Amino acid sequence: MTNPTHFLSVGFDAGMGALKLYLPEAHVEFLSQVSVNGAQRVATTMGLKATPPPLQIETNHQTFFVGPRAHDWGRPIESLDYERLTGAPEMIALFYGALTQVAASMDGALLHLTVGLPHGSVAGPEGEQNIAAVRRWMEGTHTWRADGIEHAVEIASVKVATQATGALFDYLLDETGKFIPERKTGFKNEVGVISIGFNTVELQVVRNKAEVHRFTGGVTVGVRRLLELADPQRLYSLGELDALLRAKRLDLGEALPVWEREVVGFIESKWGSTWRRFAAVLIVGGGAHLLRNTLPYRFEGKAFIPDDPVLAIARGLYKLTVLQRGRSSGATSEKG
Repeated sequence: MTNPTHFLSVGFDAGMGALKLYLPEAHVEFLSQVSVNGAQRVATTMGLKATPPPLQIETNHQTFFVGPRAHDWGRPIESLDYERLTGAPEMIALFYGALTQVAASMDGALLHLTVGLPHGSVAGPEGEQNIAAVRRWMEGTHTWRADGIEHAVEIASVKVATQATGALFDYLLDETGKFIPERKTGFKNEVGVISIGFNTVELQVVRNKAEVHRFTGGVTVGVRRLLELADPQRLYSLGELDALLRAKRLDLGEALPVWEREVVGFIESKWGSTWRRFAAVLIVGGGAHLLRNTLPYRFEGKAFIPDDPVLAIARGLYKLTVLQRGRSSGATSEKG
């Protein structure tokens, strides 16, 4: 790419269930299904309905099916460890799939990303290595083919935050990166965040603009755990179960209460009754939809679920990028 005309702030929630991108003029939730060694297309035969193939992403090394129905067309890849986030081929293919959905809105811009990662991937002795690896594969020029069409984008900078931090700044900031007056005091007091994602449940508490470490952490009891409980015989891939869940065709009658107890048990183990002193408890992620009729009532009026709890992390990371770029450079203009 040459001579980009403007830059775009982008929030990127690298979720295990779906990637979420938030730009000024567009946003996307892209299902994190990916497969390889896809079946060849076959002619329509009598009595069977023809289904369109999923999006096909070609990189310099391999071809993948990504997004909805990818697991119907090839061998599913479901490695949900943190190594996937640091530049595994399937993660790159999914990222390109998500970017393809918003290609028209990028319009040759330089991208400045703030990436939201699970707390466990940035904590501990390997945290700095993981952050460096994410920056290494994301920064620079990217080229790929999506269903045979060439695409390219240049990522000028990458900053990393936890997914829970994205949720916090979605609550605190408006779309222009300015603090919402009635919520700004929450940044000085204590605010708790519960992020219920596909793979993990993340907790974070911020007091006076700093993380309170003893109340912050994550555990792998996200929506994935609910799907495993709903399919004890392991008859489906996690991607297939997720698709059934989204289509409201998955029986959760027995699994949902068990999973909720696991989620609540983790929250209680980290917070106990100290949440009573928090100014607010933010609940985000896909799991917020599943537990919205029960979990908020445990916090006696302090709970807050945003209008779109799935997109909230990526949107908050976008707002944080706008805030930081506004502080660092008042001279550069941003489209949108």
